[in-house]
Amino acid sequence: MAARPRKKPCVVISVGCPSGIGPEVSVSAAARVRGATRVLVGDLRLLREAAELAGVAPSKLVPYTGDESGDALYVLEAGPRLRPSDRKPGRPSNAAGAAQLAYVEAAYALVKRSPGSALVTGPVSKAAIAHSGLARARRFRGHTEWLQELDGAKSSVMCFAAEKLVTSLVTTHLPLTEVPRALRPSNVAESTYWLGKLLLGLGRKRPSVAVASLNPHAGEDGMFGREEARAILPGIAQAKRRLGKSVVVLGPIGAETAYRKAYAGSYDGVVAMYHDQATIPMKLVAFGDAVNVTMGLSVVRTSVDHGTAYDIAWTGKADAGGMRAAIDLALKLVGS
Repeated sequence: MAARPRKKPCVVISVGCPSGIGPEVSVSAAARVRGATRVLVGDLRLLREAAELAGVAPSKLVPYTGDESGDALYVLEAGPRLRPSDRKPGRPSNAAGAAQLAYVEAAYALVKRSPGSALVTGPVSKAAIAHSGLARARRFRGHTEWLQELDGAKSSVMCFAAEKLVTSLVTTHLPLTEVPRALRPSNVAESTYWLGKLLLGLGRKRPSVAVASLNPHAGEDGMFGREEARAILPGIAQAKRRLGKSVVVLGPIGAETAYRKAYAGSYDGVVAMYHDQATIPMKLVAFGDAVNVTMGLSVVRTSVDHGTAYDIAWTGKADAGGMRAAIDLALKLVGS
């Protein structure tokens, strides 16, 4: 009996805020992907309008029925039906806020029940979701935390990957004043472990990971803070035990040194202690090209590294390069 042809990988894209650039860049990038099934999760009528703006034939977008045999851009509709007044450029309504969350949840559910598929998320407005009127949405703080809860994962780790810099975060969307007490050996270990696993998935052989300090000069032996001794060093020790010889883990290293040397090629990745410690260097050297990766979930999830760009929404000026990079990396990781 002849072997059955292998099913194509599938990328499922939640298109982000209807009032932002997400629909446009999602359609534009997905249209240029070959060798994979592409499912956009959003409003079909809105996405056909985005296709026209992006120079993609609106007729290529068809409703998703579960049949993935063709080469169309499939659309899984989710969330409330949006009127033009609900999605004015740069001015999302409550309905648009609810729709964004519905797109994420429907896209995750499809990926979860579809082996060989990956989730890519477009940019959302956290405020629009939280203030949408949905009771459950009031606690929305970002994709990473929300997907961890949906997935029932023990932990989730926000990472960013670009050609010359890869990083992970120990804490994410926290006020800076809360970061020191939020650092624990366990979450330092998780972020270090999952960064190592991401680097291996990217094809790095025995990668080196530099764990950044929280305080200047790695705390200067306690003169500038005790977090290095209390949380970071024990976390590094835990990560080393989990990773064994597959990954080299170093630190704590002063953050400015860790990122400078990583960008120069001395380290394969850096673990940051808080949000802007990672995102400032990443956006300086790779804004628009970096990909947000959530590690620790049972599914592959990537995202663009930019926001909703309300100032250029629905003008045809949006660059789809970041979304294309997120799709390409998702397909690489789901196949690794």
